[in-house]
Amino acid sequence: MNDNLPQNQQANNGLIQLNEFETGLKQVLNLHNLPTKGVFVDIPERVNVFKNLDTVLNQITQDEKQQSLYLSKFIASTASGLFDASLNYLWDETILQIRKRVSQYDIEFFYDNAVTGERRKRLKDESDLDKVDDYDLIKGAKEIGLISDLGFKHLEYINYMRNWASAAHPNNSEITGLQLVSWLETCIKEVITLPISNVTIRIKQLLQGVKTTTISASDAQEIAVFSTSLTQEQINNLASGFFGIYVRPETTSQTHQNINLLLPEIWGRVDEDVKQSFGLKYAHFTANNSQDEKKLSRQFLQIVNAESYIPDDLRAIEIDNTIDNLLSAHRGFNNFYNEPAFARQLLRIIGQPMKIPKSVEKKFVMAIVETFLTNGNGVAVSANEIYTEILSSLDSHQANIAALSFTDSKISSRLQFSLCERKFKELIEIVKPSITSPPVNDLIKYITEEYKGKSSNLMLDKTVKTSVDNLKTLLR
Repeated sequence: MNDNLPQNQQANNGLIQLNEFETGLKQVLNLHNLPTKGVFVDIPERVNVFKNLDTVLNQITQDEKQQSLYLSKFIASTASGLFDASLNYLWDETILQIRKRVSQYDIEFFYDNAVTGERRKRLKDESDLDKVDDYDLIKGAKEIGLISDLGFKHLEYINYMRNWASAAHPNNSEITGLQLVSWLETCIKEVITLPISNVTIRIKQLLQGVKTTTISASDAQEIAVFSTSLTQEQINNLASGFFGIYVRPETTSQTHQNINLLLPEIWGRVDEDVKQSFGLKYAHFTANNSQDEKKLSRQFLQIVNAESYIPDDLRAIEIDNTIDNLLSAHRGFNNFYNEPAFARQLLRIIGQPMKIPKSVEKKFVMAIVETFLTNGNGVAVSANEIYTEILSSLDSHQANIAALSFTDSKISSRLQFSLCERKFKELIEIVKPSITSPPVNDLIKYITEEYKGKSSNLMLDKTVKTSVDNLKTLLR
């Protein structure tokens, strides 16, 4: 379109050009006796995208534009009226940009925080990034500070739409032009042009320093002061990063000495379930006869006198592996088919009455919550019966964890979908009889009877946030 023309004339010219383009495409389809009805989005919807395109794309630098091949395909498919393909290309560009961000950070730190279980062993360097599925990629990017919590929430929604309303999946969903251009702006603001925070940069520098320099006792004290500005999630991730570095057989003795100084400075702020995970990893190394990693992981725990986190019951390893397999099936394609087998396996392992080792208790409950809430698209009926049975059998402490699961950003993000929100309300009713804590029951009463907002925004409510802050000990 000619930018020197009046706006209404530009719009008219755009309509004419798109009409001519569509007519040509339909002629080709008719020539081959292929359907033309229901193939293309209406032209006014396409115009809505192009009206806003300049404003949105002007947020990207010229250099970034020249490297954005999928954005070119996005625009081409939008002009053709193939919005489902446009959304797919937009997601491809977003994933590509996140991979670029991760590759410029500390790749091993990312893998340690994004991927769990046996899959982590298969990931070594940048060339393995395409083996990380989309959900783990955006979750991991959020956890190491490369995208914001709000950005993660928006991207999870776009990922949901990409899976169920784009050309990536057979569907009959209709996408409007304003939705499409809004998603484009979200991906640009929350990924492509989002500046990396100073804290995230400092963490990157710290991890590099741990591996490449000598840290003195006075340096460790300065880093301890810096760590007070970190969020709980950042502290947990930093501790996980230290563990991942420490247990690699190729790690130098100088790096081990650096972590020996730094770990005690942050250990007091690390969440209990993260500490439990280090003990579980030691148990995994033991079970797999990984002698080097077993020795180093025990030394890591010895730095802070934390060998008590090594589980007595190696059955916890089997439960932990099954949880990982269940979550992987739940988050992937064909989850309705794949989930029930892992859900049944988990039910067999925990037994009836349920016997859940302390080291995997919180991870177990949070996994059941996530799978019970569904992926937002539909209920895996056979698996849902198992999740309901498990939720009904939780003890008081486990029921507290389930009821307060909305405090976890991954769960609250899932609650933006109407089916997940409905399932969360159902979950509350299932676990409520098991809850004996008066403060938790008071909070549940407020949420179910007085709170009027979206479940995904519960932590933005002042009453809820104050109550949760006072109940933190019940989540350990």
